[in-house]
Amino acid sequence: MWLAGALLVTLALAIVSLFVGVGTVTPDRLWSDAEGGQALQLLLVSRIPRTLAILLAGASLAIAGLVMQTIVRNRFVEPSTAGTTESASLGFLAVTLLAPGWPVMAKMGVAALFAFAGTALFLRILRFVPLRDAMLVPLVGLMLGGVIGAVTSFLAYRFGLLPSLLAWTMGDFSGVLRGRYELLWLGLVAALLAYGMADRFTVAGMGRDVATSLGLSYESVVTLGLALVSTIAAVTLVSVGAIPFLGLVLPNLVSLLVGDNMRVTVPWVAVLGALFVLVCDILGRVLRYPYEIPIGTMVGLVGSAVFLVLILRGRHA
Repeated sequence: MWLAGALLVTLALAIVSLFVGVGTVTPDRLWSDAEGGQALQLLLVSRIPRTLAILLAGASLAIAGLVMQTIVRNRFVEPSTAGTTESASLGFLAVTLLAPGWPVMAKMGVAALFAFAGTALFLRILRFVPLRDAMLVPLVGLMLGGVIGAVTSFLAYRFGLLPSLLAWTMGDFSGVLRGRYELLWLGLVAALLAYGMADRFTVAGMGRDVATSLGLSYESVVTLGLALVSTIAAVTLVSVGAIPFLGLVLPNLVSLLVGDNMRVTVPWVAVLGALFVLVCDILGRVLRYPYEIPIGTMVGLVGSAVFLVLILRGRHA
């Protein structure tokens, strides 16, 4: 019942999103003979693709965070706090420098491979660090992401690609048009696969020994989870840029509401992730109208505040 209500609110706000922006698109203009053609063109080319991109990116990134938290068994981990996003940026920069003529799909594949390698390195480092405090896990990820980000920034500066790097690392839906967001459907496919594997991820989240004793191939499930997370991170980065803290905040809030069974939490995380990004995007377009606050700034501002609250809450629990 509550999930259906959240879904209806998301759909209602998605309709509102279609009519928010500098260009005037209203139901009256769509039916007007004189201006209907222009308004309909704006709706089909810009507003509908943008709203779909928001819903797809929000849902898939939130699920990616849930999968990563389940695998790592730590609630403060997500692609932007584990070096995954920074690794995808490095991969996208590398392929842009070495093979600028490659199609976007090939570049996205290279970014996904770098994201996978960066996440695997993060998990490898965790094996050698005495983590007596759960809060140290995201700190390790942030430090790893900082090192990879510094290397990426240096290479971008060296080859004059800092503006492009800024565009990749700053999530922004203002440039989404028909024909430039369709890769995000791959993120939805990865999210659906994560839902199909929810029971296996839940068992893997109990630890290697428990999973193996229950007959589960722990390494295979973890590898598949990392591949799904890396694909979602790469697809989102290539299409709309990085959106920080989304995969951290929503799984934690959903866990407080409905518990930790991944089969139950995945639909909640998907719907609330899309709703959260949708609300932030509409606010970003309205607060500085006719200008726009990038979605990366809006989500980062709210997400970092919630991240701090969760850390303090964990300290006092």
